[in-house]
Amino acid sequence: MAVIGAGFGGLALAIRLQAAGHDVTVIEARDRPGGRAYFWERDGFVFDAGPTVITDPPCLAELWALSGHDIADDIELMPVMPFYRLNWPDGTNFDYSNDEPQLLAEIAKLNPDDVAGYEKFLTYSAGVYEEGYEKLGHVAFLDFKSMIAAAPKLMKYQAWRSVYSIVSSYVTDERLRQALSFHTLLVGGNPMTTSAIYALIHKLEKDGGVWFARGGTNRLIAAMVTQFERIGGRMRVGDPVWEIETDGARATGVLCKSRWRIDVDAVVSNGDIVHSYRDLLGKSARGKKAAKALMRKSYSPSLFVVHFGVKGEFPEIPHHMILFGPRYEGLLNDIYRKGILPDDFSLYLHHPTVTDPSMAPPGHSTFYALAPVAHLGQLDIDWEVEGPKLEKRILDEIAARLIPDLHDRIVTKFSYSPKDFSVDLNAHLGSAFSLEPTLTQSAYFRVHNRDDVLRNLYFVGAGTHPGAGIPGVVGSAKATARLMLEDLK
Repeated sequence: MAVIGAGFGGLALAIRLQAAGHDVTVIEARDRPGGRAYFWERDGFVFDAGPTVITDPPCLAELWALSGHDIADDIELMPVMPFYRLNWPDGTNFDYSNDEPQLLAEIAKLNPDDVAGYEKFLTYSAGVYEEGYEKLGHVAFLDFKSMIAAAPKLMKYQAWRSVYSIVSSYVTDERLRQALSFHTLLVGGNPMTTSAIYALIHKLEKDGGVWFARGGTNRLIAAMVTQFERIGGRMRVGDPVWEIETDGARATGVLCKSRWRIDVDAVVSNGDIVHSYRDLLGKSARGKKAAKALMRKSYSPSLFVVHFGVKGEFPEIPHHMILFGPRYEGLLNDIYRKGILPDDFSLYLHHPTVTDPSMAPPGHSTFYALAPVAHLGQLDIDWEVEGPKLEKRILDEIAARLIPDLHDRIVTKFSYSPKDFSVDLNAHLGSAFSLEPTLTQSAYFRVHNRDDVLRNLYFVGAGTHPGAGIPGVVGSAKATARLMLEDLK
C-alpha cells in the first residue's frame, strides 16, 4: 500500500500499518520528509517551518511501542515552561502554564474575581476533553448516524457556541478571555466561531504539558522516519505523485511525476484534500465531484512567517510568546471574514534556542514570528511586493516590544508567505490548516477517513477528522489505521 505525503499524519499512519504487518511505501514530493514540519539550515541556524508546539507526547510514544521500541531511543522531548508568555501592547505579561498555583496567581494579577471562574472553566474543559478527544478523537465518522450518536454528549457542552463565548461565560477580564481562547488559532480556527469543543486544548496542555524536540520539530520527523524504516517501511522522497489511478470503485495504483508507479491494495493521502481530489484523482468522476464540493467549503487562513537568526542570546524571552495587538475580535474579522491585510497584527514568536541552543551558532539565537493572514481566496495581493513590507512591520514590532536593536543584530532572515504554502504544499488557497474547524465542518462534516465511493482510498491529516495540530493529525492516523486494518483483514 502507498501513503502519499510524509507529514506527521502520513508517517504516523505508515508506522501503524507497517507495525501491523503490511508492506507500506511513503511517497513524498519534497526533497525531505515533514510536510508542514519542513526545515531549513542557513548560515548555521536551523529554522523549523512548524508546527513547533508539541502536546500529548503519549500519542507519539505509542507509535514506537507498537513494535516494542522506545521513542526516547530516537528523540528527546524537552519540557517548555512557561507554555507561553502572553504580552499585550500596554506591557502586561501573562505566563501561561500548568503550574496551578503560579497560573492562579497570574490570573489574580489580571482580575482576582476571575480565579473562581477559571476553575469552573477548567471543569468544563475537562469534560469536553473526555468527550471530544479521549472518546471521539480517534474514531472515524463515516455516516451521519455516527454523528447523531455523538451529538447528545456534544450538545451537553454547548458545542454550538464558540470557544470565546464559552470562555467569556466564565471570566470577565478581556485579556484573560483572549488568554483562554487563542489556542484555536494554532489549529486554524477563529476563537469567535470555532466550536466550544476546542476548549479541550486547555485540558490537553494542562495534563500533558508543552514540549519541544531537541534539534527542532524536524528531528521528531526524522525519528519517525527512523522508526518506520526500522520496522521495514520504505520511503520515496523527491518524487511528486502525479495520479492516483482508479478502476471503477477502487484505487489501483499511484503514478509519480518521474513515471515510477506502484500497484496498491490501498492508498492513503496525507496531501491537501482539494489537491488530492482535483489533481491526483482528476481523471475520475469521483475526483471531479468531490473537488467541486470541497471548493465550496470554508478554509482556514494562511500564515506569514518571518524566520530570522540574530547575534546574541536572550534568556529573558521564553520559548513561546503571543504578542497580542491592539484588537482581538476586529483583527480576527479582518482575517477570517473580510479578507484584508490590516495595519495591526498579533504575532506568535518562536524562540527555540532558549530551550535548545544547538539550533543556532554559539552566541546566536533562532527565531520566527508568525502572523495569521487571510488565505489567497480572500486576500488577492502580490506577496512578492507586500511580503517585504509586512516583514519589516513585524520585525519593527518585535524591536519595539522586545529587542530594541533587532535590525542591527540580524545575521540572516527570510519569509514564508501564503503563496509559498500554495506552491510548496499544494495547499488549496494557501491555507495553512485545511478546512476551517467550524462545527459544520467537523467530525462527519470533514473529509471522511475513508472515501465514500473509492472504498480503498483513505485520508489522514488536517483535512480529515479530527483536524489540524500534532495530536489531531496523529489522532487521524489512529482512526484511519483502525478502519484500514479492519477492511484489509
